[in-house]
Amino acid sequence: MDSIWLTGAEWLAVLRIGLGLWWLESWRHKDRKAWFERGTGIAWAADVAAKHRWTAVRSGFDTVVAPYPRTMAYVVVYAELALGLGLIVGFLTPIALVGGLLLNALYFTLMIHDVAEQGQNSMMALMSVVGLFGMSWQTWSLDSVLGIF
Repeated sequence: MDSIWLTGAEWLAVLRIGLGLWWLESWRHKDRKAWFERGTGIAWAADVAAKHRWTAVRSGFDTVVAPYPRTMAYVVVYAELALGLGLIVGFLTPIALVGGLLLNALYFTLMIHDVAEQGQNSMMALMSVVGLFGMSWQTWSLDSVLGIF
């Protein structure tokens, strides 16, 4: 494989790190006080889910998220932080890539009517797939240093 400036494996590491920075930014810009104390994030998602055209989304949200709004707020916020940090430093990278892909798929499905969210989540999901199948943890990662994966 020919590439300019960096090797193919290094470009995959750049993609992985960029995706990690995107997750970290998703975490950074959240108003955590509003999410944790006032429940704004989950309340907003509940409103979106309640109006969703797919019954599975409405019932799934009501079954999994709605009974535990405070817990789910922490899960969402800190999942984004863990994904960001894991991908940036390349620690447990395949797990982070699959986790991010699943989270993007959930976000994409919930926000199916929001064109901006569809673009962001589909691009992040694509980056996860490329990073996973390109084994982006081979270069510039703790996984590589520790010899895991």
